[in-house]
Amino acid sequence: MKQTIVHISLVVKDYDEAIDFYVNKLKFDLIEDLYLPEEDKRWVVVAPPGSKEMSLLLARASKPEQEDFIGYQSGGRVFLFLNTDDFWRDYERMKGLGIEFVRDPKDQPYGTVAVFKDLYGNLWDLLQLKEDHPVMSRMLARASE
Repeated sequence: MKQTIVHISLVVKDYDEAIDFYVNKLKFDLIEDLYLPEEDKRWVVVAPPGSKEMSLLLARASKPEQEDFIGYQSGGRVFLFLNTDDFWRDYERMKGLGIEFVRDPKDQPYGTVAVFKDLYGNLWDLLQLKEDHPVMSRMLARASE
């Protein structure tokens, strides 16, 4: 059996400002941006470059109670983890674009990591996992399939 998590939904205030942040600052690819007239909403999907299975669905809050969760979807914990093949390249580029890092880079047993905020305040890890980390082993094995 093979199953895959395809999208993670991220509640946003505005589609266009979210697209601008993820595409122009994080350098994600814009995969889809479709208007769904019957629901008066857009289907907006972005993904990190090179990501083949996982993407973010940018979902504009459609009710007042959803607005309360913009930037706080995980209760203030790190919510999403962006792995890179060159930590320092991406860290310096992101800092240069004004992305706020709330925890400085640190070497950990699993790799190098720093915590940043997205445009709404959700916390992300920017990390470069070590090649012998179990997640990297899975990713490398899938790439060779």
